[in-house]
Amino acid sequence: MQPQDVAQRPASPSPAGPVVDVEQAEAALVEHYPRLVRLAYLVLPPSTGRGRRVLTAHALTQRALPRGNRTPAPVIPTQSTGRDGDPGYALVRLQVLRTALEAGLPLTRKAWPRRAQLPPLLPQVWGLKLFPRSGGADELALDQRLSTLSGPARAAYALRGLERLEDDAVRKVLAAAGVADPDGALLEADGIPAQYGLLDSPEFDPCSLQARPTDLMRRRQQLKAALAAGAALLVCGALLGLPGGGWGPDGAAAPPYARNASAQAALDPAKLTRVSPAAWRSSARTDFSVWPARGDLTGDTALLRRALAVWARPGGTVQVSATPGTPSGGPAGPPQLLYAGTVDAARVVILYDGWRVARYAEPKDGTQGAVLDFARVDGAGRAESSAVVLGRSDGNVRYLTAPWVEKAGGRDLRKPGSGAMDLALTDGVTAPLASPVLRSGGCTSWHVLQLTDGTGKRLLTDLGELVPARLTSGRPGSPREVSGAEALRTWKPYACSLGTLRSAGVRSVNAWAFNKQRLPDASEAGWGSPRPEGGAGYAAWVCTRAETWRGGGARVLAQFHTPGGTHGAVAAKAENVPACGARHPHVLAGVLWKSGAGDWYLLAAGSRETASIRVKGGVSGSARGSLLTVPAERGVRAELKGTLRDGRSVGGLH
Repeated sequence: MQPQDVAQRPASPSPAGPVVDVEQAEAALVEHYPRLVRLAYLVLPPSTGRGRRVLTAHALTQRALPRGNRTPAPVIPTQSTGRDGDPGYALVRLQVLRTALEAGLPLTRKAWPRRAQLPPLLPQVWGLKLFPRSGGADELALDQRLSTLSGPARAAYALRGLERLEDDAVRKVLAAAGVADPDGALLEADGIPAQYGLLDSPEFDPCSLQARPTDLMRRRQQLKAALAAGAALLVCGALLGLPGGGWGPDGAAAPPYARNASAQAALDPAKLTRVSPAAWRSSARTDFSVWPARGDLTGDTALLRRALAVWARPGGTVQVSATPGTPSGGPAGPPQLLYAGTVDAARVVILYDGWRVARYAEPKDGTQGAVLDFARVDGAGRAESSAVVLGRSDGNVRYLTAPWVEKAGGRDLRKPGSGAMDLALTDGVTAPLASPVLRSGGCTSWHVLQLTDGTGKRLLTDLGELVPARLTSGRPGSPREVSGAEALRTWKPYACSLGTLRSAGVRSVNAWAFNKQRLPDASEAGWGSPRPEGGAGYAAWVCTRAETWRGGGARVLAQFHTPGGTHGAVAAKAENVPACGARHPHVLAGVLWKSGAGDWYLLAAGSRETASIRVKGGVSGSARGSLLTVPAERGVRAELKGTLRDGRSVGGLH
């Protein structure tokens, strides 16, 4: 933003407008606080970083109350339901806009900085980084486009899209806020597509925030330095108070912090571990530790240095993300280089420190907008270390595959009979594949990565994290790769349920078809005579269990699929339970179901080892075996209990 974009002396509100007292302005600010903070966040310069923008937006909004008891309001329509004709809202919105524009002005030696240009005193958050939740690819693209605009142009775009103001009203607001050239700001804003609906997304909501810790190692060093400085002051004061005062001949204060040799070595690109391309062939281990360094920039020392420095102490403008349970602190020693190269419009570096994979990415034309992602991979075997995500763009994802991968392909889980589409492999990097987590609209497809190596084929799916999740099928404790026709058919109705596992740190997801149940009134439902095991009158019960890299937090879904349906219905779900897992390969779930004749039933099913099932509460009944069908009323609530063949009890999954 150039200094001339905002007038040095903002115009005052029109004296012809109504007079607003401070109580009325405060009521408008409190009522519309989230919208005002969002407006400030959109107008503030993105170069300050998302965390700084959040705190500044809140500070500017909280300082928007007029100083006097009665202040003339600008005669500018608000054009929004609930705010139209509210002079208090128009006044505080103008003040928020004015200070947000001032905050973007560059500091100069010729003038004292304005209050809005200084870091806010309040609010402050210690020990945490706060930033809005990430949106999709469209929101990210819009944010990048807005960052290219001047402050007045961003303000014009926000007033159009967020406040729904016509261009004449926008000109009046900008002029009242001190913009020297409102027409130029509108013309500049015209260069951005009118995607106004995206402004209401969580990407631009500074009131709905994510929290991450600050640099823990740096914070610890600063605390030690503060303690050392305090101790030095105490010693200094004691010495000065002695007779003939002053320092002794050997007196010295501790340095602000001590240099750690291993930490310094971790920042040296020359000390990065590089593995031979053939090491995996003779190694007893088959995981990330035997990946060779690949990519066209493995010799770019400056890039590697930046990646290591950002990992050790990310700046305020770096967007850092980590899978749940993954610390984001710097490496303890020199990490291993897995990749350094150009991926679409970015330079990407992939590093591995023995239990985490870190991805650093920066634009090809600079370092502004750099990102740093972390994922736990401790205990990864051959299957889990088959690929990492290199980058996502335009709704697609690129992977870097393990050196033992011979062939890559993409397939749609929703179409098990369509076969796999070959993906070109270039130095281990796949061609773009549609990412299911970047899609918009309904779930009509779910594209996964199919990899082939010397042990067979396996499927991996992108869940929005650095390491894709492995898909398996079969009984817990002995799952199989999803490669055969039966396993692919099992996954078809439940593929879209993978969307609920996004950004949860998922390591693998297993789908277990634990039972099939004949539906009552099958003939009345129009399915004809039921046939056993997969006939038209039978519903399938499948349990999907997602294991995480951190061990705890497993997510379990019991799903019910009727004949002819395209999706499985979630009958029950739970977290941190052993059901459907290797330690407890049993499950019991129920669902209320309406037959084609209009009658309601409670249907329940357990794993094949279930000897009997009983239900009580809103409906009662029992059955021997692993299936239960009881007439019921719509909306009833009941409790399921089962008994296994060995006499143990099993409760219904909730």
